[in-house]
Amino acid sequence: MANRNVTLSLPEEVFRRAKVFAAEHDTSVSALVADLLMSRVDVEYDGAWAAEERLMREGVGLRIGEAALSRDDAHVR
Repeated sequence: MANRNVTLSLPEEVFRRAKVFAAEHDTSVSALVADLLMSRVDVEYDGAWAAEERLMREGVGLRIGEAALSRDDAHVR
C-alpha cells in the first residue's frame, strides 16, 4: 500500500509521549498513528459492512421497483 504524507497538529506533550512510546515499542510515530487510525476505521467499517453483507445475503430491501429502461435502451447512443 502506498503511503501519503499528512501534517498533524498535536499538543507538544502528546507528541513527546507518543515519540517515547513509539521508541519503546520499536516503531515510529507515523506507524503508531496509522495503526491507531486503522483500528478505529476497521471498527466503524466492519459494523457497516456486516449490515450490508446481511442485507445482500438475505436480499432484504434490494428491489426498489421495475427498471424504467432495459439494459439495451440505457446503452443506446
